[in-house]
Amino acid sequence: MNEYIVVNGAKGNNLKNISIKIPKNKLVAITGLSGSGKSTLAFETLQHECQRLYMESLGMAVDLIPRTKVDKIEGLSPSISIEQHHGNMNPRSTVGTFTDVLSFLRILFSKIGEYPCSHCGEIISQIEINAEDINKVHHCSNCKKAVEVLTKRDFSFNTPEGACPVCNGLGITNEVNLEMLIDYNKSIRDGAILGWDEIYINRYGNSMVNAGKHYGFEFSMDLPIRDYNDTQIALLLHGVEGDQFKKIYPDIKTPRTVPDGKYEGVVTNLMRRYSEKKSGVGKLEKFFVSTICSACKGSKLKEESRNVRVDGKNIIEINKMEIEDCYKWMNHILEILSDRVKEMVSPIILVILEKFSRLVEIGVGYLSLDRVVSTLSAGELQRIRLSTLLGTGLTGVLYVLDEPTTGLHAADNKKLILMLKRLRDMGNTVLVVEHDIDFIEACDYVIDMGPGAGKYGGTIVTTGTPHEVANHNKSVTGKYLNNKATIIFHKRNEGNGKYIRIKGARVHNLKNIDVEIPLGKLVTISGVSGSGKSSLLLDVLYQHVQNKKLSPKECEGIYGLDNIKEVLMIDQMPIGRSSRSNAATYIDVFTSIRELFANLSISKEMGLKAKDFSFNTPGGRCEQCEGSGVIKVSMHFMPDIEVSCHECLGKRYKDNILEIKYKSHNISDILMMSIDEAYNVFKRERQIADKIEILKEVGLGYLSLGQSASTLSGGEAQRVKLAKELAKPSTVDSLYLLDEPTTGLHPHDVERLIYMLKRMVAQGNSVVVIEHNVDFIRSSDWVIDMGLGGGLNGGEIIAEGPPETIKNSIDSVTGKFL
Repeated sequence: MNEYIVVNGAKGNNLKNISIKIPKNKLVAITGLSGSGKSTLAFETLQHECQRLYMESLGMAVDLIPRTKVDKIEGLSPSISIEQHHGNMNPRSTVGTFTDVLSFLRILFSKIGEYPCSHCGEIISQIEINAEDINKVHHCSNCKKAVEVLTKRDFSFNTPEGACPVCNGLGITNEVNLEMLIDYNKSIRDGAILGWDEIYINRYGNSMVNAGKHYGFEFSMDLPIRDYNDTQIALLLHGVEGDQFKKIYPDIKTPRTVPDGKYEGVVTNLMRRYSEKKSGVGKLEKFFVSTICSACKGSKLKEESRNVRVDGKNIIEINKMEIEDCYKWMNHILEILSDRVKEMVSPIILVILEKFSRLVEIGVGYLSLDRVVSTLSAGELQRIRLSTLLGTGLTGVLYVLDEPTTGLHAADNKKLILMLKRLRDMGNTVLVVEHDIDFIEACDYVIDMGPGAGKYGGTIVTTGTPHEVANHNKSVTGKYLNNKATIIFHKRNEGNGKYIRIKGARVHNLKNIDVEIPLGKLVTISGVSGSGKSSLLLDVLYQHVQNKKLSPKECEGIYGLDNIKEVLMIDQMPIGRSSRSNAATYIDVFTSIRELFANLSISKEMGLKAKDFSFNTPGGRCEQCEGSGVIKVSMHFMPDIEVSCHECLGKRYKDNILEIKYKSHNISDILMMSIDEAYNVFKRERQIADKIEILKEVGLGYLSLGQSASTLSGGEAQRVKLAKELAKPSTVDSLYLLDEPTTGLHPHDVERLIYMLKRMVAQGNSVVVIEHNVDFIRSSDWVIDMGLGGGLNGGEIIAEGPPETIKNSIDSVTGKFL
């Protein structure tokens, strides 16, 4: 029995009382169509029960945690789940801090760093500082003057000891945007200063006139600001106590009273009010712009720490290097150190090397240590988490992963598979929800779920080795494993003969590239991870459209945008503005549903309006949970949990609202229905049914109509956004940009997605997609392949043209998989 995790009677969501034996110490894939029940089995059954049992062992109030909807689970191990959600990431968190590499680098610099004496410039080595000098003052051997002894805390921008004193370790400062504040073509009396009414104009204007008299120059409120000289500008902006003004009149005593000319300065006044953070400070935001800190140049560290170097590099330079280059540099350091120093710091260096090695192996070697974690893709973050777990040496653990191949090029998949097998070989069970066929083929065991999605799924179709699943005649996954089912669209869109031309793109690792994107086609930008795909599409093309301009250092120019009416980004960020949003509210079908309920005769008799059927506003909603159906419970040192509202029992509404029914379903029933079920209920109400049908067409029929936006994966959120665009009246000459839309999709669903995108193109639009999925690339009208590698080894166009051109390219890594 200890060889298996045995699940009996799992009934969560759409699971149909399933029972299964999962072999331990194996790499196991759970496969099936989107919505077939994979995540419910992996996360809401196995992982949830592990969490419940863990909290029970701590003596915590497990009655607050909903019981897992399963009869019994035997042989369960302690578990660690790695899902594709960023969670509440600290905005200061970087790859270096998240992996703890930076902590060890700080220790290394505090041990063997060299820096110039602040008095005479003599190089001081941390190695030569005696142990008794630590946390005290060291005296320079040359000038004998005292210098600061630096510790690891001095190399952290998150500590008072190391942070730049000007920006407090943020790397940016908020400065007044004079263009927003001042109209240089107007005089002060005519309203040159935004926000100054007549009272302020007279008060401050007269103060400046008095100041001019005090210092012996004329100040006019009737002169356009553009005609002011340097002295008048310094007074207006910084006041009589500002350094800029004092430099002009260093010998004249500063006036003490307003009649004498005391004046604070418009910029000084704004900065003071903004720093005080009092009520109303939000109104000042529009006058400020974030700029790179002039003191630390964005490095976040104080000057003394920036001056410390190891082999000619300071810690900021190491932080900006790609992980792969950091790994090479650290090996070089180990080689050049003397035996005495090596004995002192080799344990630290070996830990750093091990961390770098795992990150390179997992396929994120192109990232820099200073990359902010919140800017990582879900796949990148998941792989970084995985690399940290490999260093723990844990055994006997159940690891539950959610599509770890997300964002990985086919060439990088093998590295990931080898790493997961190493985790397995350490004595762990690795359970992976996955769609990638190559990954599934490499697993020891496969659990295929289905046969369909939503109410048509929730059963075990077959289990066994990949070969056994491939030969099962009822398995949709099996058909792709044995190549009986393939995705390919032979018909190509010819395009409209127009192009968007990007010239001299140099953002991030892009190497001054020129590229033409044909319009009226489905265009895919491919390439290994870190090759520059996102930089080209998102940071060059999309940012240009958003900001209307790019720095000449970033791009020489983008031409042909007049050939399109609008550019729309359909990304994987959460839909709506809060967790209360859902697919129904986002595509605006819930408004029509509420109006339908309000127009029922019984609703009219009760005097109910459409707003009474909203869970977002007071009226018909349950006020105990404010229409959410759940109550959040703080678990102190554990993450907060949500429990069903005891007042409405999770139904969101008051009893009188729940009495109103359409075809025997109340408004709560409608929200709990799958999109497939809701379509059948409303199919005669075309205004409602047409929008719901589009959600079905993009492969989301299994979702609940009222499912919280916060529970949707990035891929699901992206497809909801796609559905919203498709629901609009037919548009032409629009350019749609998508980032990895196949995320979370079974090959069968990928085929459906390609059809939808090609339909958008056939309507007269253009679609440009970043994608790794080989079947998607094969089905594109045009491919722009980037590489050769990631990071510094990428940033170039390797091949472009129809998929056949990429396939026949000798240099294309992507071509080898087509």
